[in-house]
Amino acid sequence: MATTDLHLIREQDGLSLQLAPLQGLWTEQQYLALTDHTRHLIEFSDGVLEVLPMPTDQHQVLVLFLYELLRAYVHPLGGKVLVAPLRLQVREGKQREPDLLLLCNAHDPRRQNRFWLGADLVAEVVSPDCPERDTVAKVADYAEAGIPEYWIVDPIAETLTVLTLQNGAYTTHGSFRRSQLATSRLLGGLMVPVDALFDAH
Repeated sequence: MATTDLHLIREQDGLSLQLAPLQGLWTEQQYLALTDHTRHLIEFSDGVLEVLPMPTDQHQVLVLFLYELLRAYVHPLGGKVLVAPLRLQVREGKQREPDLLLLCNAHDPRRQNRFWLGADLVAEVVSPDCPERDTVAKVADYAEAGIPEYWIVDPIAETLTVLTLQNGAYTTHGSFRRSQLATSRLLGGLMVPVDALFDAH
């Protein structure tokens, strides 16, 4: 659901929160307090809240396939990989909730309990309600955050695009399709069978 279409958050206990009149006025602390106490996936950018759509079955299957593959790779090396909901601070005043977050070192000081202060790799499954969120806006956001690698999973095109950060901007390491093995510049030797990813159920 796009931010401009959002008027209300409702909780089962009857609490209703009107968002539209407050858009542009939220503080980061108010955002953190709100998201500490809601089941909605909400992102924050300079005073504006954006409520994300509920993940679908396909979305979760894709995320968990990558989670299991990446965990098998980084866990023996001392790394950590987690999935949403978990907040990532792009910078002060901007918070995202990537579908998947990875640190090569589980003891990295950026790994904080309430939200991470950065990551070595993030991944997003493109949401059909607003593809540009994942393919344009978050490309800029994760580059701003200095995240070395960003994976974009597109279930419509059935592609896994791996972006790597160079001189503050992302370049395409590869856009991998069916019958191909996706590779990572960050995680040497890792291969993702694209057929297996999109055939997972």
